[in-house]
Amino acid sequence: MTAIENGTLKLDAEEARRVREDRLERIGRWVLPLAIMILAVWLWDRICVWNDIPKYILPRPGVVLQTLHDDAGLLFSSLLVTLRITFLSLALAIIGGVGLSVLFAQSKWVEMSFFPFAIVLQVTPIVAIFPLINIYVGNQTTKLLLCAWIVAFFPILSNTTLGLNSVDRNLLDMFKLNGATRWQQLRYLRLPAAMPYFLGGLKIAGGLSLIGAVVAEFVAGAQGQSSGLASRIIEAGYRLNAPRLFAALILISLTGILIFLVLSLISHLILRRWHESALKQER
Repeated sequence: MTAIENGTLKLDAEEARRVREDRLERIGRWVLPLAIMILAVWLWDRICVWNDIPKYILPRPGVVLQTLHDDAGLLFSSLLVTLRITFLSLALAIIGGVGLSVLFAQSKWVEMSFFPFAIVLQVTPIVAIFPLINIYVGNQTTKLLLCAWIVAFFPILSNTTLGLNSVDRNLLDMFKLNGATRWQQLRYLRLPAAMPYFLGGLKIAGGLSLIGAVVAEFVAGAQGQSSGLASRIIEAGYRLNAPRLFAALILISLTGILIFLVLSLISHLILRRWHESALKQER
């Protein structure tokens, strides 16, 4: 009886230790990055003060925040332009990437024929493609959208294709033995199996669509044809307005972080009840 009680006490102590470790890990996941960020901002400010650096070279964090407040109307209107290109390109990448990957899964000949072209689009720098797009496409929004789509398209196509082809062969054989059609195999087996892969590609494509939009705006903004955040950065650089330049960069960074967090939340909400990767996070 004592051994059982001791074993119970030992188990309870082990459980209490694990709970404490989990609590510390949850707190540390937020506190440590926040503390490092605060330290980095403090060092940034001190470096400006200790070296008496003028604000047109490296502005202090307070000056950047003040500029972000004073120029909010200009910067946030440009941010909306960039976000419109970002989300439209991401939506097109989802439609095109998933649709083409489903086609690849249905026919190996189609995959072998067209997948190399997708790789060519992915490995070719967008700044090298834009001059051709600039020649053949007249509408400015379409130019930017096409550039951002090219960057965001491949991760969704590649990951979804991998997921559709990673179905358990035993389950696939069982579907075939029971007379399942290609559509039934796709709907009830391949698409659910590919969902974690697609969501992983979506998180990558979300950031890349923002990067593609900003890069396209940089190329177009150098020609005076863009009104997004990248054009504000170029303009601030020409005028040596470093506070506005830093403010625009902060907006882009915060936007990228927010997109990643939202897509991560969507992925977790979809997978949390059935997929192992999300179940482990709820442990």
